Amino acid sequence: MARRLRPVGLDFIDDAPVRLVFAADTAAPPEDVYRALAEEVEGWPGWFRAVVLARPTHGGAGREIKLMGGVRFQETIMAADPEQRYAYRVDTTNAPGVSALLEEWRLTPAGAGTHVRWTFAADGPTPFRLGLAAARPGLGHSFRTAVRTLDRRLTARRAADQ
Repeated sequence: MARRLRPVGLDFIDDAPVRLVFAADTAAPPEDVYRALAEEVEGWPGWFRAVVLARPTHGGAGREIKLMGGVRFQETIMAADPEQRYAYRVDTTNAPGVSALLEEWRLTPAGAGTHVRWTFAADGPTPFRLGLAAARPGLGHSFRTAVRTLDRRLTARRAADQ
């Protein structure tokens, strides 16, 4: 059953009780990475293995996400700064324990490629916080694998377009 989470603003990225930050580099330029994140939402399952469904809602102002295992999110896009940042807040979910959740993808040019930083900012009761801390290695692995897969796709697409 879906539960409504506490609405948070972008400042939650810095203030959240639990902040997990992961980073990876791509050969793809920021404009390509941003397009895949923010404009080609339905393509997420093709490169982020944990995501089985992703689609824009509310004319692109929101997203519906379904993860492996049946976890669902209804999200609001909080920031869509081309080639720099994409952030969204979870409004409702069936995931237990969480009371607030905001994710931010920061893109920084790195030579001809992109430095990608993903911040997972959350709040919930102590057992949730401890569980999330224990899940850090798995979330980091999932993120790094997703970025590598996305980079391969974007590099192949760019080569095919030239």
